[in-house]
Amino acid sequence: MRKAIAWVIRRGWLYGVWILLIFITLFPIYWTFVISARTRLELFSGPKLWQSSFCAENYIRPLFHDIYGAYLFNSLVIATGNTLLVIVLAVLATYALSRFRVAGARNIFFWAITNRMAPPAAFMLPLYLLYTRVIKIGDWSLFDTHIGLILAYCVFNLPFAIWLLKGIIDTIPRQLDEAAMVDGATVFQVIRVIIVPLSAPGIAITGLLSWIFAWNEYLFAATLTSSQARTITTGLMEFVTVVGTNWGEMAAIAMVSVLPAILLLALVQRYIIAGLTFGAVRE
Repeated sequence: MRKAIAWVIRRGWLYGVWILLIFITLFPIYWTFVISARTRLELFSGPKLWQSSFCAENYIRPLFHDIYGAYLFNSLVIATGNTLLVIVLAVLATYALSRFRVAGARNIFFWAITNRMAPPAAFMLPLYLLYTRVIKIGDWSLFDTHIGLILAYCVFNLPFAIWLLKGIIDTIPRQLDEAAMVDGATVFQVIRVIIVPLSAPGIAITGLLSWIFAWNEYLFAATLTSSQARTITTGLMEFVTVVGTNWGEMAAIAMVSVLPAILLLALVQRYIIAGLTFGAVRE
């Protein structure tokens, strides 16, 4: 009986800690939604944890009558484009590092990791000068363009993808490559038919994390854009004006900016554990 009571107490503490952690994690999202559902009058009428009404105007006006719908589209295009580019380059790079004798392969791999560890602010000024003065043809430049941000986000996403996929591709037996090449397959056919399908869980989680990093990025988007390629994360600051802050609409756009990441996580949830543990055990 005492053992049973002790076991219940231990389990109770464990569940209590988990419930507390879940509350701490989810409460800011819940509170943001509550703020987004209130009118301006309700916002300043006093704190209230429960919200019985919903102010749809906080969502409709910024997205359909203001510029924030375009900002949301820019974020989707840039995050998706960067993810696709990073995955293609990372698969090719990691396959070369894993299968071929590349001179200085270890140094190249370490250099890629140091780029990911470096603070993004270290690349801000060089990229700004590169986009506005060096890569410029007439009036056209990479500044304030989708392709400019897509390439800029490779600075931190590509090293991360190479680091994550390197261990995954290393676990795929080379005998499969050799057997396919004996049958007449080219290197690109080996990658398409063997490497990509076998490392699909790892590629999925790498793409997911790269997409989230690109979606949430603020510093490069604020520095390398002006109006045409501005993203939803930088657009949130426009609600803060000299005459006050529109808290309801800011919270509504914040909730909208969170939804794509949540939906993407739900769609690829089954790949997350498999992708993170793929290649962790070697025979």
